[in-house]
This record gives sequence, structure tokens and C-alpha cells, in this order.
Amino acid sequence: MARTLRADRLAAAFASVLLLFATVAACGSDSESGSGSKPGSAADGKDSAAAGSYPVTIAHKFGSTVVKSEPRRIVTVGLTDQDAVLALGEVPVGTTEWLGAYKGALGPWATAKLGGGAVPTLLKDPGTGPQTERIAALKPDLIVALYSGLTKEQYETLSKFAPVLAQPKQYNDYGIPWELQTETVGKALGKEAEAKKLVAGVEAKFAAAREANPEFTGATGVMATPYEGMFVFGSQDPRSRLLTSYGFKLPTGLDKAIGDQFGANISKERTDLLNQKVAVWFVGDPVKDAEKLHKDPTYGDLPVVKQGREVFIKETSDYGNALSMGTVLSLPYALDRLTPQLAAAVDGDPGTVVAQPAS
Repeated sequence: MARTLRADRLAAAFASVLLLFATVAACGSDSESGSGSKPGSAADGKDSAAAGSYPVTIAHKFGSTVVKSEPRRIVTVGLTDQDAVLALGEVPVGTTEWLGAYKGALGPWATAKLGGGAVPTLLKDPGTGPQTERIAALKPDLIVALYSGLTKEQYETLSKFAPVLAQPKQYNDYGIPWELQTETVGKALGKEAEAKKLVAGVEAKFAAAREANPEFTGATGVMATPYEGMFVFGSQDPRSRLLTSYGFKLPTGLDKAIGDQFGANISKERTDLLNQKVAVWFVGDPVKDAEKLHKDPTYGDLPVVKQGREVFIKETSDYGNALSMGTVLSLPYALDRLTPQLAAAVDGDPGTVVAQPAS
């Protein structure tokens, strides 16, 4: 089901362009309404740690937004923004579906952060934009749309109901780095210091992986998926940023080949982009999809295949979803599984098996 939903959304986004460009979102089922209360908030009578931190002004693609007071009812329109909100001790009243796999759009790495709060209302974006009326009904006092493709018209419409944090102008749509996402949410919630501490904790995990695996630094790597052929993720996609955080370098000319997007299908003449020290594939079935890819001589005959330098990740597993989310909460969960796979793939021994995680 989730794989079909992803593919449907990708196909809709690709229909009007020469090279098919990926987009992200999926439809899912509705969930219960969230109360928006949280430990330490005005909802339980305790003083707010953010008192006196307002107003704050946050710049974005469509100008800037002023948050005048501590938000109490937060709706996340960005597809991964809920993790940053939860990591900072807040429970959104509404979240937006993407993966079609979790109640309230909260993965297993995030559910503990509910802290007794209600599961957020689950909203949809079927490719036509946010559900404006349902968002308004939740009576938000902050709408977070950082990891999004919000249009100016959609931004202006949502701004009638609450301050809106749109995607930053310096990155492609759906291109905000997790660090900036976390710190921007922290600023809006009056928790900048806490946000920086969370970012530092995840960065330390990457640093430890680099130290334990010096062969990662300077090696080339690429992230891909076999959607309608061979689709590669560019430098502004969270998955590619995973590799560079490990110390890997992306293929020379990658962004030039895919254009001003976070990913695109490549022709068979450009499979050289896949012939790197490691190729990480997001697939529906690690065994079957690997076999299918290897039967294509334009890819199967490359040294990256012959020398066993591939990593296959089931994209609809919790592990695959955590990597795709690429957030302050999902990354630690994902790195525990990805690091040993990368180490096995680049160890220089074609006989080393790149094993699937036990869970």
C-alpha cells in the first residue's frame, strides 16, 4: 500500500516535465483529534520555559513571519516537521500524512515524545495542497511548513488562520536540512538553546561513525531508487545529506545532471552516476529489486555491483521510513542500522555480505 501511494504521488508530479522529478507525499486515513496539551505547558498549569522569548521573526521563501507568543496549538504541514516539534517537547494538534504507515504520522522513533498527549489529527495533501478547512477547524496558532512545497497562494491562505513558517528560500522545496528545520522550530517555540543541543547530539553520532570508519571520508556515494527506471537523489535531498554527513562525497556533476530538483530519473547513458564507492538503494523488496537491477547490463556490469558495494534498504520498513524522514528524531534510529551496512559495503572485500538489519 505505502509503496503504491508513494509511486502515485511521484507519477503525478512528473507528468508535466521531460525528466521525471520526485515529489513527496501520500494519502492516508484520518486519525483522532489531538488536544495539543503537553507536559510543562499552560494546559497543565505549569510555567512555560519560553516565557519572555517573544516576539520572534523567521524569514522564509515568501518573506518573514512574526510569532508573537508561545504557540499552544501547532499544525505541521511540512511532511517531517512533526518530529522537530515533538523533539522540543510539544505535541502538534495536527500533522500531515506522507508515508501512509503510522498513526498520527508519528514513526516509532517519535511516539514516546507524545508524553501522554493525544495523537494528532491526521491531515492529507493528495498533491493539490494542504486541507485548508480542516486546518482552520483545528484553530492553530502556528502552522509549520518547513519541509514542504508550499506555494505563495497556499501560504497566503493559511496565513489567514495563523502565522505560517514556510520553507526557506535558500533551498529547494522539500530541501531544508534537518539541522535548520530543528533550529527554526526551536526559535518559533522559544527553545533555541534546546534545539541546538538536540542538533549537536545527532551530529556527535555522525562524528562517532566517521571516526570508527575512516574509509567513509572522501569516498563517493549515491542514493537512488528504481522508480520508473533509475532515480537518483541530489545534494539537497535529506537522503544524500546523510551520506555527506558520514564523510562521503556525492558524484561529480550529480546536480547538473538532474537539474534544480532534489532528484530525477537518469537515462541509461548516465548510469556512471551510480558507479560509486557505495550505491544505496531504496527499494520495495531488497532481494527481488536487486535481482532486477542486476539484470540490466547498463547497471549490473558496473564495478559497484561486481565488487559488492551496494546497500539495499526496504523503503517501507521502519528503517527505510526513518532514513527518508531524515529528522532530528529519526536519524539516530536510522544510523544504528545504516552505519554497519555502509561499513560492510566499502570494506574492499567483495565477499563481505551487506546484511539487512535484524529489525
